[in-house]
Amino acid sequence: METFLYQASVYLAAAVIAVPIAARLGLGSVLGYLAAGIIIGPVLGLVGSETRDLQHFAEFGVVMMLFLIGLELEPRALWAMRHKLIGLGGLQVLLSTLALMAAAMVAGETWQVALAIGLALSLSSTAIVLQTLSEKGLMQTGGGRASFSVLLTQDIAVIPILAFLPLLAVKSVLQINEDGSIKRAASVVTDHASGHGPGLSLVDGLPGWAVTLVTLGAIGMIVLAGIYLTRPVFRYIHAANLREMYTALALLIVVGISFLMTLVGLSPALGAFLAGVVLANSEFRHELESDLTPFKGLLLGLFFITVGAGINYQLFLADPGDLIGLALLVILAKGTILYFVGRAFGLKRRNRWLFTLGLAQAGEFGFVLLSFSRQLDVIPPALTEKLLLIVALSMLITPLLFITYDILSKRLGEAKTEQEPDEIDEEGPVIIAGIGRFGQIVNRLVSASGIKTVVLDYDMKAIQLMRRYGVKGFLGDPTRPELLKAAGLAKARVLVVALDDPKKTIQMISQVRKVRPDLHIIARARDRTHVFELYQAGANDIVREVFDSSLRAGRYVLENIGLSEYEAAQAEQTFYAHDRMTVRDLADYWKPGVPSSLNKAYIARARELEKDLETALLELAEQKDQKQV
Repeated sequence: METFLYQASVYLAAAVIAVPIAARLGLGSVLGYLAAGIIIGPVLGLVGSETRDLQHFAEFGVVMMLFLIGLELEPRALWAMRHKLIGLGGLQVLLSTLALMAAAMVAGETWQVALAIGLALSLSSTAIVLQTLSEKGLMQTGGGRASFSVLLTQDIAVIPILAFLPLLAVKSVLQINEDGSIKRAASVVTDHASGHGPGLSLVDGLPGWAVTLVTLGAIGMIVLAGIYLTRPVFRYIHAANLREMYTALALLIVVGISFLMTLVGLSPALGAFLAGVVLANSEFRHELESDLTPFKGLLLGLFFITVGAGINYQLFLADPGDLIGLALLVILAKGTILYFVGRAFGLKRRNRWLFTLGLAQAGEFGFVLLSFSRQLDVIPPALTEKLLLIVALSMLITPLLFITYDILSKRLGEAKTEQEPDEIDEEGPVIIAGIGRFGQIVNRLVSASGIKTVVLDYDMKAIQLMRRYGVKGFLGDPTRPELLKAAGLAKARVLVVALDDPKKTIQMISQVRKVRPDLHIIARARDRTHVFELYQAGANDIVREVFDSSLRAGRYVLENIGLSEYEAAQAEQTFYAHDRMTVRDLADYWKPGVPSSLNKAYIARARELEKDLETALLELAEQKDQKQV
């Protein structure tokens, strides 16, 4: 017990100290966790041989992460990715394997050993890449979606690779079973989230056709359970009225699916992802996400710490230059292939560099495949140790590659959240640009009144959320003239600009006003200064985003302080009318680029108008007193 508490204290203290420092320096949490592991492992020697066993447990964070990612994807979205999964992901794995295999053969290895090395090093780090993409808000960019497609393909590819590796064990004699299947050289069931050793299996000793049936049956069970059992089970848990039972159920879903996948020889991460996709349209999606996110974050952090702590310090010091050079060579080889693959699939400048630098490392599946290859005597033990260190070093370098990407992206000058726009196939008399909280209410009122709207937004999550409620929206930057043209700007009668970015709002209104001087434009403003800018840009009606709600709150105050509902409403109406007049009046005194606080004429006129407001409200109070008398 004391040993466990000591280790837990060391790991947690390292994370609490190192990660905030890395985050403040702009290096990201992943590099902080890796640095924490290096400090408590190779540098200070506070942890030892238990690191590798702990790593197998921590890898379960990858399983949870893929489950949560699956919750964000509808089955239709996954089907739409099929070309990238097969083409982009499959081509990357194939070309990377061949290139690294050729390099190993040039170094003097046999083709069997070289092929095993190529397969192991061709896979990237799902944990590091997806965690970093999420932190930096890059998941919904073109490069982020392409990276996710490749990572998902790699996770799927682990299954046939594990089945293929025993055929490379040339030192053992292959035996043919009666059903025609090949008997493996070693009976080892390896998976990504367990101990990588012997365990229970439902497929050992079965003929090939039976293994296929069992595997398909397990996948079918997951799909059917997600569709038909989720609601009854959640209702049962809800009856207990215990908050922790929801967390227990969420963990049970992920752990149970992972165990089932292990029994049939599949990747637990793949099974968890499939379950997430099945539950993506469930009303319990947000509940599951909120329950599992803390566990995912802690386990992934622990995994990164174990990677840093597990570095073979003595082997590294024996020849650091050679090992770092080999790790860089792997990154360079994979990066070159990724760059040209991304270019072939139409990824543009910034997205192509994100795709290239993000996936250039080797990954945690490399640990699994290399360890399995050593157990099968495919790769010699000494070479395996060296390769494991190269994998770890490439993962350590990855955060630096993302920093390089940040530098490149600023120089390229492209929009950080650039996304491929949808093909707009509808037109309507009302175009609504922006479907956030403000735009949603406008769209609901107009649509419910029987008027057709065309909704545009550059936020993928907002569009997907609206689609779940049956509201069709189109993904794309509304400030782009070609998107507005496709949405029917030439025939539209009203344009509602409800974007979050004030600068984009002004830019869009200025562009539209040049094309359609007769169009009625209604705009959302952040504050009074923004109102003046929008008037100059050409907006007809301007609504400050919190003005009406604040005015209503003020009316409630008056009602509860002694005024009648009529008197409070009259005061509210007086304030509203006066404010509209004030804004139009002050627009003549406002100067672009000069803060209102430094504009003496503006301040003087604002004070005069404020006194006029006080006078108007006092007159209302006097009228009330006269009526009472």
